[in-house]
Amino acid sequence: MTYKAEYIWIDGTEPTAKLRSKTKIMAGSPVAVAELPIWGFDGSSTNQAEGHASDRVLKPVFSCPDPIRGGEHILVLCEVLNIDGTPHESNTRALLRPLAEQFAAQEPIFGIEQEYTFFDGDRPLGFPVGGFPAAQGGYYCGVGADEIFGRDIVEKHLDHCLAAGLGISGINAEVMPGQWEFQVGPLSPLEVSDQLWIARWLLYRTAEDFNVSATLDPKPVKGDWNGAGAHTNFSTKAMREGYAAIITACEALGEGSKPMDHVKNYGAGIDDRLTGLHETAPWDQYKYGVSDRGASVRIPWQVEVDQKGYIEDRRPNANVDPYVVTRLIVDTCCTGLEKAGQV
Repeated sequence: MTYKAEYIWIDGTEPTAKLRSKTKIMAGSPVAVAELPIWGFDGSSTNQAEGHASDRVLKPVFSCPDPIRGGEHILVLCEVLNIDGTPHESNTRALLRPLAEQFAAQEPIFGIEQEYTFFDGDRPLGFPVGGFPAAQGGYYCGVGADEIFGRDIVEKHLDHCLAAGLGISGINAEVMPGQWEFQVGPLSPLEVSDQLWIARWLLYRTAEDFNVSATLDPKPVKGDWNGAGAHTNFSTKAMREGYAAIITACEALGEGSKPMDHVKNYGAGIDDRLTGLHETAPWDQYKYGVSDRGASVRIPWQVEVDQKGYIEDRRPNANVDPYVVTRLIVDTCCTGLEKAGQV
């Protein structure tokens, strides 16, 4: 008896990494991820090595059922290692692991809102050939063939994510035609990041069957059109229990060089999206506020009413690396809460 294991990894393409995958035929029945074998690949073809020393190693770190192939087939997310067993320089997950462990007692959790845009050839799905559709207004959470494009792909992707056992918590049509969003979480830093990468792979793979491409470009159409983000919702145990910790976390994100330290790692092309228009704050300014979608960090209105809950960092691009954004937020906010004695 055999089954297929799709080994998935993040490559070294800059400024935005791509997903790669290949199939390994395994004997027997599926085993726990810790028992899955390491594998190799040609790093010179993925911007992770030079041809004269091209071997790189895939180490399984997360697995789930493969909803596309079905049966006992699995998807396997891997870290990329050098041949000596050390993390490859493109391996951002390896940098998150120690921070997640360091602040585990604060119980940080995330919910990430992944926006994306479908393209049919060189134009967004729903855009007429050689022109533009009606202005934004009716597309967000809309219904009807005149305003919604790609729902069949979106529903299939949602079904695939659920069948894979991912912590997907919702979907909705976004502000621009052909633009959608799915949400992953609430989960711990490593869990939400691993599962978001798998959900992205499933998005690309599902759209492939419809001869449509999905892009995480933060500003897929220039001009008076919304960009695409990955709004990142965050809380710790202290934040879920009291409002003072909410304010401390917001203040920590705005302290000193922190705003720029974060923004420069929140995805390539961020200045194209964070202009101060289209529900964004300018990339070079920091502010937080209640129910303010023009703020860098939003405190939901219900959080102020309940005096506890979570915050939403609205700055991350759709193309952000979730391992990076969760690491930065955990480090900044949990350190700030620790210093304030609010843990």
